[in-house]
Amino acid sequence: MGRVQVEIFVDPVCPFAWIAYEWIREVERQREIEVRLRIMSLAVLNDEVESERGRDSAWRPVRVGIAAGERLREFYESFGRLYHVEKVRPRDEALRRAAPALYAAADDPTLDEAVRASHEAGIAPVGLDVGTPTFHVEGTAFFGPVLSAVPRGQDALDVFDGAILLARNPHFSELKRTRRPLDP
Repeated sequence: MGRVQVEIFVDPVCPFAWIAYEWIREVERQREIEVRLRIMSLAVLNDEVESERGRDSAWRPVRVGIAAGERLREFYESFGRLYHVEKVRPRDEALRRAAPALYAAADDPTLDEAVRASHEAGIAPVGLDVGTPTFHVEGTAFFGPVLSAVPRGQDALDVFDGAILLARNPHFSELKRTRRPLDP
């Protein structure tokens, strides 16, 4: 049996996506999985028009993510550390520091089609009434998990196994409770 293939679709500005990514990295350290990071977009999800937000537009980080190509994980980890952990603000400053060589891509609307295509690939198997992150594991796709802190050690593996078991059941739709305060 080969490595388990995991695709995680994230928007760089989403704190829940960042926590979920850190969780899957914890699983990756303990389990034979191969993680592929992909872009999902809150701008697309919320049908945001770029001019509405200017330099803080949710379009800007996802464009840089698309432009990063094979180096998406490197960009995402750098931006995530700056934006979610170190709380660098405004968002544009975190973006500039995370990807100085790709920063110009933030203002390139020709990348929007690729952003939308990646977003669609992430959301289509899950359904339209979800957000970021989405996970795709061995033919099973699901929204979330939405976590308020990163599970570590065995807890990380338990969440992984439980999420996949629930998602594999064709009759399972949703399990939810009130969100807890974030602790990235």
